[in-house]
Amino acid sequence: MLEWVSHLHPILQAIIRIVLFFAPLFMALPVVIWYERRLLAWFQDRFGPNRTGTITFSRTSHLVPGFLRGHKISLWGLPQILADGVKSFFKEDFAPGMVDRLLYFAAPAVFLFPAFMLGGTIPWGPFHVLTPISDIDIGILYILAVSSLGVYGVVLAGYSSNNKYSLLGGLRSSAQLISYELGMGMALAAVVMAAGTLRPTGIVAAQEGPLWGFFPALANWNIFTPYGFVAGIIFLICMIAETNRAPFDLPEAESELVAGYNTEYSTKKWVLFMMGEYVGMLVYGGIFATVFLGGYHLAPFPFAWLAEHYPSTSGLWNTLDYLNGNSWLGIVWFWLKVAVAITGYIWIRATLPRLRYDQLMSLGWKSLLPLAVANLIVVAMWILIDRLYGPVWALGTVVLAAAILIALYKSIHKLNEPEEKKSDERRTVVMNDLPAQKPVLPVEETVPATL
Repeated sequence: MLEWVSHLHPILQAIIRIVLFFAPLFMALPVVIWYERRLLAWFQDRFGPNRTGTITFSRTSHLVPGFLRGHKISLWGLPQILADGVKSFFKEDFAPGMVDRLLYFAAPAVFLFPAFMLGGTIPWGPFHVLTPISDIDIGILYILAVSSLGVYGVVLAGYSSNNKYSLLGGLRSSAQLISYELGMGMALAAVVMAAGTLRPTGIVAAQEGPLWGFFPALANWNIFTPYGFVAGIIFLICMIAETNRAPFDLPEAESELVAGYNTEYSTKKWVLFMMGEYVGMLVYGGIFATVFLGGYHLAPFPFAWLAEHYPSTSGLWNTLDYLNGNSWLGIVWFWLKVAVAITGYIWIRATLPRLRYDQLMSLGWKSLLPLAVANLIVVAMWILIDRLYGPVWALGTVVLAAAILIALYKSIHKLNEPEEKKSDERRTVVMNDLPAQKPVLPVEETVPATL
C-alpha cells in the first residue's frame, strides 16, 4: 500500500517522513501541557483548568434546538492552553538593556532545535518507508551527541542575560548535563552491546526474539532482562535530569534563582523554552519505549512464533500479531507508551521534592555512573557465557544484576538520610571562674598649653 512512497524522489521521501513525525509532536504539545495541569490538580486535590471552552446553551432562545436548551458542552479546560499561547504571542515583548542581544535572542532557538533533532532516528511504526526519518548505523550515538547540544541554549541564555541568577542557572545546567550524560551513555551502551547494533530499528528487532535467548513464549524486551531492567532505571533517572524536570530542576529553581536561566525571558522567547522542554519529554519517552519497551509493539508475545508452531490456531495468532503492532495500530501503541512516560514525568514532579545540589552531584557521580559501568560489565559477562556455555548458564549474571539493583536502591534511599554525626559522645560544658582583671582605662592625651 505504501510502495508508491519508495518510488518518489529521496528529497520528497525525507519531507514526508519529517512532516509525519513533527506534526504529531506539535499537535501533542497543548494536550501534554493540559494533561500535566489536570493531573497535577488531581494529585493536589484541586480542579485545574476546567472552565475555558465550556459552551452553555440558552434555555429560552428560539434559535437553539430544543434538545440543546439548558445544556452545557464541556471541553474540560483544553482551550485554556490555546488561550495562554495566544496571550503569550500578543503580549508586549521586551529585552533588558544590558544583554548580549545576539546570544540572548539565539538561545531559545538553540534550546529548541536539539529537542526536535533527537527524534530523527526513532522508529514510531512498522512502516520502514515512512519511519524513522533517517535509519543511520550510529543511531544511538547520534541521540547521545544531539542530547548534549541542548545545554548550549541554557548556558547562552544564562550568560547573555547579564543576570547573576540566570548565570548560576546556566552553570548548574552544564554541570548537571555532564554528570548524567555519562550514566545515560553507559546505560544505552549495555543495551547496544546486548543487541549488537547501534540502529534503533535493530534494537526493536532484537527485542522480538525469545526471552533471555531460550524462552520463546515471551519476547525479549530489554526491560525484562536483568541488565536491561537496571539500565532502564538508570536511563529513566538520567532522562528526567536531562530535561531539567523535577526533582532535577535546579537550573530554574524558583526558591533560589528566581526563575534560573530564563529569568529575563518573557512572551514568545519564554514559550520557546517551554516548547523545548515538553518536546524533549516526548522524544525521550519515545527513546525509552524504543530501547526498553519493544518499540511500537503492544504486548511482549511472539504471536508469529505461536502461529508457526501451533498451525491449528494460526488464524488467531496472525490476527493478534496484526493487532500487536505490525499494522497501523503500531503507531497508536507507540504513542500510548510515550503517554505512559509523560505520566511518569508528571507523577514524579508531584511526588518528590527538589534535590539539593550536592545530592544531585552525588547521585550522578557516586551512584549512577559506577552502577551503569558495573551493569555494562555484567552484559559483557552475559554475552561471553552465553556464547561459551549457552543461555541457561548465562542466567548466573542475574545475581550480579540484582546486586547492582540493590546498590542503586540504597544509593537513592541514602539521599533522604540525615548526615551521620561524627561522635555520639555527649559533651559537658563547665564554666570556670576566671580571675577578676582590672579594667584597662583609656589613656588621656595631654594637650600642651599654648602661649
